[in-house]
Amino acid sequence: MSSRTTRLIRPLAAGAALTLAGAMLAGCSADGRETIRFTFNKREAIEFMTELVAEYNDSQDEVRVEVDTSGVDVISASFVRGNPPDIMLANYNYEVARFVQRCALTDLSDSDAAASIRDDLQPLMDQYGTCEGRVSALPFSVMAASVIYNKEIFAEHDLEVPQTWDELLAVCEELEAADVTPIYATFKDDWTVAQGWYDYALGGSIDVLDFFDRLAAQGADVGPDSEVSFQKDFAEPMDRMLELAGHVNDDADSRGYNDGNTAFANGEAAMYLQGPWAFSEIAKTSPDLELGTFPLPMTDDPEDLAVRVNMDLAAMIPEESRHQEAARDFLEYLYQPENIEAYNASQLGFTPTDDAPAPDDPRIEGMAEYYDEGRIFQGPSVLVPKTIPVFNYAQAMVLGSDPGATLRIMDADWARLAFRAPAPRSDSAGGETKESAG
Repeated sequence: MSSRTTRLIRPLAAGAALTLAGAMLAGCSADGRETIRFTFNKREAIEFMTELVAEYNDSQDEVRVEVDTSGVDVISASFVRGNPPDIMLANYNYEVARFVQRCALTDLSDSDAAASIRDDLQPLMDQYGTCEGRVSALPFSVMAASVIYNKEIFAEHDLEVPQTWDELLAVCEELEAADVTPIYATFKDDWTVAQGWYDYALGGSIDVLDFFDRLAAQGADVGPDSEVSFQKDFAEPMDRMLELAGHVNDDADSRGYNDGNTAFANGEAAMYLQGPWAFSEIAKTSPDLELGTFPLPMTDDPEDLAVRVNMDLAAMIPEESRHQEAARDFLEYLYQPENIEAYNASQLGFTPTDDAPAPDDPRIEGMAEYYDEGRIFQGPSVLVPKTIPVFNYAQAMVLGSDPGATLRIMDADWARLAFRAPAPRSDSAGGETKESAG
């Protein structure tokens, strides 16, 4: 090794040592306060959350919160290394729920925050798995999604929001007679088919929670003769989904999410099966467009109407956090009504607490009644592990694949996954964990 190389390496090594030392002392800030690491990676809300963290830091002199915007892969790696964040706000899905299933998160049941959460949301959280005897994650933001419609087009053609399947088909036929495309579809992007068409069709037809509970209880015995199966329970909703897909733009197969936002903003269709995240994109083209939302009717009983929800964010505190009390203090701050409600209003989300007011944004007020009454469902597309490519299957069906054959494949996929799934195990407190298939 040359002397020049040695001279370069020594300062780098010294710098690395200082960085490591700083990391080891991260529990204290320069002013002596206890420092906690808070992971939050919802990109469109980082500015809001950074400001809220700054307000918390300024409100007291014992705890300092540092925001870490690392993604779920980095967070997962930190658990493996034994250095997880002190508190997390993360999209609640199978990737995050693994920490729940493995009892790697503390019990939050005795917190004021937990006491404020609506009871009817817990079964939706439990669908991803549980650690028996613990409330490991608390919903912070619920995102509701349904049909977006152009109020101006509906008013121009004197149309009422449909509440039954027959009414929905009648609206589509009236629009087509007036040379208006009823629904703008973006079949090129598989996730838009899964999130909208597939999920809305199923959630408006069956009891999604009951279906997946029974499917999990059935284990690997899933097939044409089983009590519950994809090919039996999903057949009629998928047939109706494909019938509805006959009322879309002619170029739906080659159009993606960005195309759909622009086209819908330009008034090229009356309805759009997308979530509220599309509103900001639509507004870039037509900021004054009058839009509303309604649940997709899939039966002839208005009582079956429901809106799709997902736990957009959930709060968790890892067992291996060295600053659990400080993390709990910040948790309670996050759930103060003025904070959690302001966050959800900024993101067009629904607040999961008992006494939260309904959203006042006219674009999503059409879903408020259903959310308030608990007429909600989680998207079936996100209730299976990623090893089952549901997005691809949903897209294949709208692009022409036989739905019966596709649903049989899903049964076989689930059976294989359930066969390999580990048996429930006990946590350190003697309870059992509920693990998802896969």
